[in-house]
Amino acid sequence: MRSMAPTTASARILVVDDEPGIRQALRQMLEYEGYEVRDAKDGASALAAYAENPPDLVLLDIKMASMDGLEVLERLRQQDPDAVVVMISGHGSVETAVEALKRGAFDFLEKPPDRGVVLRRIANALAERDLERENAELRKAQDAARGGTIVGESRLLQEVLDKVARIAPTRAYVLITGENGTGKELVAREIHRLSERARGPFIEVNCAAIPHELIESELFGHEKGAFTGAHARRTGKFELADGGTLFLDEVGDMSLAAQAKVLRALQDGVIQRVGGSTAIEVDVRVLAATNKDVEAEIEAGRFREDLYYRLNVVPLHVPSLSRRKEDIPILVQHFARVYCAENGIPCKAFDPDAIAVLTERPWPGNVRELKNTIERLEILATGETITAADVEALSGPRTTTLPGGTADLIERHSSFTDYRDAAEKAFLLAKLDENEWNVSETARKLGMQRSHLYKKIEKHGLSRDGSG
Repeated sequence: MRSMAPTTASARILVVDDEPGIRQALRQMLEYEGYEVRDAKDGASALAAYAENPPDLVLLDIKMASMDGLEVLERLRQQDPDAVVVMISGHGSVETAVEALKRGAFDFLEKPPDRGVVLRRIANALAERDLERENAELRKAQDAARGGTIVGESRLLQEVLDKVARIAPTRAYVLITGENGTGKELVAREIHRLSERARGPFIEVNCAAIPHELIESELFGHEKGAFTGAHARRTGKFELADGGTLFLDEVGDMSLAAQAKVLRALQDGVIQRVGGSTAIEVDVRVLAATNKDVEAEIEAGRFREDLYYRLNVVPLHVPSLSRRKEDIPILVQHFARVYCAENGIPCKAFDPDAIAVLTERPWPGNVRELKNTIERLEILATGETITAADVEALSGPRTTTLPGGTADLIERHSSFTDYRDAAEKAFLLAKLDENEWNVSETARKLGMQRSHLYKKIEKHGLSRDGSG
């Protein structure tokens, strides 16, 4: 990312025009105002100049030989989504201006360029660019202050982040799976941040938190009088996310009726408000997340198979914290620093034995549980340093292995989903060991497809040496 340049006359401008007289006039005007100016006579040389040393703003002619300005604009935006481009044309029309703005131009000027108009539009473009960058930095700082960043250096986490980097620039839908508290929302936000839609909205819907009878209104909006209590028209999340990303969290809890409408919206790019008859076009990239076994939900008739395949274009599994224990010391320090900074208090250091105890815990609630524990220790530990004794006293007894007894499982897991996943993991590991890790034989005896068993093995991180 380029460093922020000032919006004053010291900014760098690239003038692109195939008419030497226009290039010279603009260059003289801008250099007189103190701008640093380079020029290019055609699209190819403009792209090369931009790649060599990106300017703060490009003045780009539309009508040029070999490569017109709209094509140059498109290539510049592919090269740098943050490129600030003001188009210039001697053949101006409303249609041309609209097309330039649709392709990402900041503004549109007509020839011959009026000095006052040019300088004013350039100043406005640079000022807005700096404001957008400042807002982006502010959002980044706020996310960090809330702990809203993906932290860790483990191999498994790096594999997730590498996949995110490959997924983000595409338009593909993504289904993010993983246990509660692993950071599925953070992964979705990172995909959005790295995508071409980063300037658009990121709209989140927690499907599990909305009553089934209201989910359609939440997603698609409703017209006034559509149902009892609908006193005014409501804009749904799909419309709000137009041009950006819609994150459907806990999508496995969505009603079948809502699933059908979501499928139509994804297939046709069209929605309809509850109680309305007008088709509304939307341009939305959907990311979905769930902690459920969606294939099992399909078999039980609770989730549409066609929607699953539509959402699961790119599957992305976020590993549990127990599978990336090497990240725990890093997360401990991160959460301690964030919490203390938020509350303006000095941080208590963690001694090595305390870190060791925290690292060996199973963390069924994953990163969310760890974060809450660190905050509790920073609040309640009485010494200047947090010890292993503090960890034992303030966060419950330590359990390092997966117990086989039902009573132990119930004690360790606070939700049905966590309990079910732990029981399934123990059951599959035992059956695989019984069959000497012959996956085909194990699947046959369990009455499931071999591919389904492989997915379970990957989901739980099972391995023959028991490290999963």
